[in-house]
Amino acid sequence: MNQQAPRAKQYRRPKKDPVRLLAFEVLRAVDERDAYANLVLPPLLKKAREKSDFEARDAALATELVYGTLRRQGTYDAIISACIDRPLREVDPPVLDVLALGAHQLLGTRIPTHAAVSASVELARVVLGDGRAKFVNAVLRKISRDDLETWVERVAPPYDDDAEEHLAVVHSHPRWVVSALWDALGGGRAGIEDLLDADNERPEVTLVARPGRVTVDELMDVLGEDSALPGRWSPYAVRLAEGGEPGALEAVRDGRAGVQDEGSQLVAAAVARAPLEGPDARWLDACAGPGGKAALMAALAAERGAFLLAAEKQHHRARLVERALAGNPGPYQVITADGTRPPWAPGSFDRVLVDVPCSGLGALRRRPEARWRRRPADLEGFAPLQRGLLREAFQAVRVGGVVGYATCSPHLAETRVVVEDVLKGRGGPAVEAEWLDARPLMPGVPALGDGPDVQLWPHLHGTDAMYLAVLRRTA
Repeated sequence: MNQQAPRAKQYRRPKKDPVRLLAFEVLRAVDERDAYANLVLPPLLKKAREKSDFEARDAALATELVYGTLRRQGTYDAIISACIDRPLREVDPPVLDVLALGAHQLLGTRIPTHAAVSASVELARVVLGDGRAKFVNAVLRKISRDDLETWVERVAPPYDDDAEEHLAVVHSHPRWVVSALWDALGGGRAGIEDLLDADNERPEVTLVARPGRVTVDELMDVLGEDSALPGRWSPYAVRLAEGGEPGALEAVRDGRAGVQDEGSQLVAAAVARAPLEGPDARWLDACAGPGGKAALMAALAAERGAFLLAAEKQHHRARLVERALAGNPGPYQVITADGTRPPWAPGSFDRVLVDVPCSGLGALRRRPEARWRRRPADLEGFAPLQRGLLREAFQAVRVGGVVGYATCSPHLAETRVVVEDVLKGRGGPAVEAEWLDARPLMPGVPALGDGPDVQLWPHLHGTDAMYLAVLRRTA
């Protein structure tokens, strides 16, 4: 009897999943080009909607895959490392991205296990090839055997043995960031865990109603009760319900309102509210890009008939400031200028805000990739610039005028240390100034510390971790 030779297994073309392909594309841009997901993802989602039947739920899943994977990258890396027989650094970055996306689907979402594994393997076949897809399949099957809590117990050292490393793995932050945040926050374990948890939560989208142009009530009426809530602390804030698209609002498109974190609003309003000695006619935002604080200050200045000068060193960011301020009813001007080499005469202004470039550790909710990109040495690079900008801010303000020093970082080396160094003449001439208590300048906001400066926190205030010191020039 003749036996037929077995048929060769027919090759099956991998299925392209537009949602996971898009998420993978964003992760590659973040890794290869140091891009920020919040800048890369929106245009890709828009393009996907225009070219295919990409629905709102597809956009929501792609967004969750991107941000969830980036936020939990440190935890997932530790788990993946426990499932392979080589150092993680020897795995090609595109393979790691597919594995991390798969790990997030398995451990951080409600996607069924079989669907998470099969979809990830199909993605691997499309972007990596069949050979490496087998590796992805083997690793993800190992990961799928346990839930996140079990894995974390296995890969994180006990808290009592190494508290910082335990928190770093459990809450997916680099160890040095955990240490820096803990130093800035003070207190015991509960506070730092609450802060790290807050960094891993999706932040609300908050609008600012620019005074004299639109009111909070008007924005609320347009959005409806089911789509918006008033801000917690800022009198100009409106919080959007999950899924709201601020760009679709006419008030946002024409500049009467803008997207702005409530902490950023509080800082701008506090500087505008600080008590002055003498006239109140000329204001300066010395580091104005991309324009959120400048637009709110310009609106507040317009109510008093004051002039605002908004200066930004980078030309393309100065254009963003111009766009944010367009239509402001009061007098203002936007210029491209370096705040450390200013074109304005000394003593020209009554109020100055200097929101200095910084590590951005206060906005890890919005830019989760920043936690993996920053290094401790970066702070040393920012330090001379921060001190130089603050010194020039004091030169720009008249005697009796006020300076607000702000950062979107709670790191002590970028906040109080900078202010104290400038006041005491470390690294340059001493500045004659007095601290003003910034806490009364944020009325109704609790847990602002012992003063006179203010540190906002995601877990306490629901804002970015903005810092503000307000000082009056005395000589």
